[in-house]
Amino acid sequence: MYCPSHFAETRPEVLHELMTRHPLGTLITQTDAGLGADHIPLHLVRRAGDQISLVGHVARSNPLWQQADGAEVLVVFQGPQAYVSPNWYASKAEHGRAVPTWNYAVVHAHGRLRVIDDPAWVRTQLDALTAQHEATQAHPWALSDAPADFTERLIGLVVGIEIVVNRLQGKWKVSQNQPASNQASVVEGLRATGCPADADMAALVAARAT
Repeated sequence: MYCPSHFAETRPEVLHELMTRHPLGTLITQTDAGLGADHIPLHLVRRAGDQISLVGHVARSNPLWQQADGAEVLVVFQGPQAYVSPNWYASKAEHGRAVPTWNYAVVHAHGRLRVIDDPAWVRTQLDALTAQHEATQAHPWALSDAPADFTERLIGLVVGIEIVVNRLQGKWKVSQNQPASNQASVVEGLRATGCPADADMAALVAARAT
């Protein structure tokens, strides 16, 4: 990924937070069958030291688990993103030299994929995934809420995957290349749209404003 230094984000805790808040990863593979992309919710697991794994599952009918076992893969996590209108730049009124752009925050996770065809492991992974995403519910749903024979049958229809991450690259393109007056006016413009996604981007721009 092309990433000028002023857009680079290297702090592990910041990268991990985006991956956790936006867990639907685009898993990109290159196999004998060609280039592939699958969209899979992945659960971040902290390992020894600073190492992390991404765990999830795919349908047994998905050829990915047979074609990509042991392969180097790339997972892209898309965070907040928003169109930025040149009308929002304070400097536009001064000289008119402004063009549209797109702000975004992304993490690229590189690692080797391992297939885990083990129903017990898959159940543990599903328990962790649902616990994370049900935590805000008044009455969190758990896998044990469904009939045992029903869940056992469905677990048999999926295969577990784990990606031990060996490299992370983060890019936060959030108006750092603009003067302070433009950063402030972009925040104002994003907030004024009333769109929740734009509000998320406004918060990122404000947090990194000079």
